[in-house]
Amino acid sequence: MAYYENLPIYKKAFELIVCVENAVRNFSRYHKYSIGTDMRHLSRNLVFLIIQANSRQEKVCLLTELRDRSEEMKIMVMVGKEIKAFNSFKQFENVANLAVEISKQSEGWLGSQRKQQPELPNV
Repeated sequence: MAYYENLPIYKKAFELIVCVENAVRNFSRYHKYSIGTDMRHLSRNLVFLIIQANSRQEKVCLLTELRDRSEEMKIMVMVGKEIKAFNSFKQFENVANLAVEISKQSEGWLGSQRKQQPELPNV
């Protein structure tokens, strides 16, 4: 089993889980059980994808999904801001910064894995 606890992307994703949980706790009842639930599930899913990708030999497929889910998280955070689900701008800012950082790191990780992959011959 590959170690993942020291990966910077894992640390940020775990921090995102905690930040999202604290933010959703203060959402209105309507938003807590709609967009809040989606954000909570998505933040946990990011951590699980990081753990899986780190332990696999073939990472590109999982890293592509990680990149897509991190982009989805950024969109959910922006929707939360637009519908005024967040208790404060500071709360939104913390969640948004973490989501953007995870997205950048996942894109970088994916790019480095694609460079390491041998080119397939054209048939």
